[in-house]
Amino acid sequence: MDFLSSLFDGLQQTLFERVFQPIAFALGQGHWLEKAYEGAGWVVVGLLQMGVMLSVIGTMQRQWPVESQQDRQAVGVDVVYTLIHRLGLFKLGMFLTLDLALENAWGVLRGHGWPTYHLDSLWPGVTDVAWVSFVLYLVVFDFVNYAIHRAQHQSSAWWALHALHHSQRQMNMWSDNRNHLLDDMLTSTLVSAVALLIGVGPGQFVALVAIGQLSENFQHANVRIWFGRIGERLWVSPRFHRRHHSVGIGHEFEVQGRQVLGGCNFGVLLPWWDMLFGTADFQLRYDPTGVRDQVEQGRDYGRGFWAQQWQGLRRLAGRA
Repeated sequence: MDFLSSLFDGLQQTLFERVFQPIAFALGQGHWLEKAYEGAGWVVVGLLQMGVMLSVIGTMQRQWPVESQQDRQAVGVDVVYTLIHRLGLFKLGMFLTLDLALENAWGVLRGHGWPTYHLDSLWPGVTDVAWVSFVLYLVVFDFVNYAIHRAQHQSSAWWALHALHHSQRQMNMWSDNRNHLLDDMLTSTLVSAVALLIGVGPGQFVALVAIGQLSENFQHANVRIWFGRIGERLWVSPRFHRRHHSVGIGHEFEVQGRQVLGGCNFGVLLPWWDMLFGTADFQLRYDPTGVRDQVEQGRDYGRGFWAQQWQGLRRLAGRA
């Protein structure tokens, strides 16, 4: 672990000194060097994640595919989304907009005596142990993400944006980041706010997000893999999550002959919340993915990045 930590620190420092720091000075933004250093860390994380995706998950997709993927353009657009998120462009946009507003708001609250609830101090001698606090925060964040994800499927306005994520008919390891930017901005702000409230350290937050993202890449992969009867109930598998993306299953259900928003398998990392709240579907099936109105009615979700973003805004406004 010390070796890996030192390697990461070295890569982050090198990228910062050779790329981020010169750019900051060239733009006359030397006062943002601390944020630039943090941004370099996120880019290193993204590069390492994509290395694992290409070498490990990509190999699995070739060895055990669910389906032959013929639509290379659809997959290529997902790669664009991943590059935007993992190479820092989305983080930069958030930093220049909502992150600054969130930090300023938090500073005002702290000035008025609002406390930070450090979950790792709940049980001195136990929860302050590094790995215990990490697991504690992971479970808390996963519950928050479950609640957010379920809301995305039950609010018609939110679903208008989130439906883009489900419009991929060629599920693959890049599909996790296929989201409307407004949807991503909202969810990122909510998660960041929770991190501030419960006292997650910057290093822990990066590790939690990095592990979560890589797991989600695997869940979306075009692989015929499940974890067995017990394992399926411990961690979200590609089989479990594909059920969530299945046409007419994962994002809606039938009530008195009509389709309403809802679905199943909302868990992001842990299936526990689906089991607890009755939204788990453990059927061992690998059905086609997509949105019902896209498949049955030919609704346009866009082919390219900008077309998909525009169609999301039109759905939100009730014009598509």
